[in-house]
Amino acid sequence: MSDVRTRTVFVHGIDELRVELARLVAERGAESVGLVPTMGALHAGHTALMEAAVAENAVVAASLFVNPLQFDRQEDFDTYPRDLTGDMEIFERGGVDLVFAPSVEEMYPGFPDAPAIGVSSGEMGRVLEGASRPGHFDGMATVVAKLFQIFMPKGADLRAYFGEKDAQQLMIVKRMVADLSIPVTVRPVKTQREPSGLALSSRNQLLSEAEKESATVLSRALLVLADRARAGEDWGLDELRALIDATDDVELDHLLVVDPTTLRPTDRVPGLALVAARVGAARLIDNMMIEGPDGD
Repeated sequence: MSDVRTRTVFVHGIDELRVELARLVAERGAESVGLVPTMGALHAGHTALMEAAVAENAVVAASLFVNPLQFDRQEDFDTYPRDLTGDMEIFERGGVDLVFAPSVEEMYPGFPDAPAIGVSSGEMGRVLEGASRPGHFDGMATVVAKLFQIFMPKGADLRAYFGEKDAQQLMIVKRMVADLSIPVTVRPVKTQREPSGLALSSRNQLLSEAEKESATVLSRALLVLADRARAGEDWGLDELRALIDATDDVELDHLLVVDPTTLRPTDRVPGLALVAARVGAARLIDNMMIEGPDGD
């Protein structure tokens, strides 16, 4: 793997992206390309994805696209944090070689009409976050499948990096890759957190300092749940739900434990604890794997 990194190249068109990607792969004799898909408003969680990609690939690329198909409310799309200048600087510092920042029209010709053909996320996309945000995961799966096709290098493997914080998204992408036989390796990267324990998210920018403090109840509840499971105690989910709901500025959507392979609720370990809540103007999610007394 080459350690030579050059100044980040920013492109806006699909054809231009493919030309630049082929050039980089050829120049470096790259055996693999690392892809970091993003919607911008970058933070340390995204930086961790870049670091993982840089460590494993001779060429690292990223996308910066706020995907309208993932939003069920126009208001959420309009208010999603955007900081193009700051994002460019973070991509540069992160060692990303090539950034694809398309317009909506470049990704979806004919917009605002939705694409005639897209990807269905199936049952996995209709539960939990999908139940609260109808169509969100279909939109996510459609754009990710399209990005995989756009970035697919000739003569090299493609690895895509996703954060474990967005657990449902990660599992749907893994299932999509397997079910559709897409030749992409999906690399999970651990959740990055603020010193308070709050999971890093672009949506945290929408919170006041008081709301940020209130939001820490989500990670605290997960830690209590994990400790109880490890000790072989009753999980006390109803008690933890009440704790979250009683916190100022926090409106709980769900707190439950699911089978990490199916997303179906379970009372067994190991399991994946998922929490979602609206805090102020932001909808936040977090998760944590829980294990039993023997680490099972």
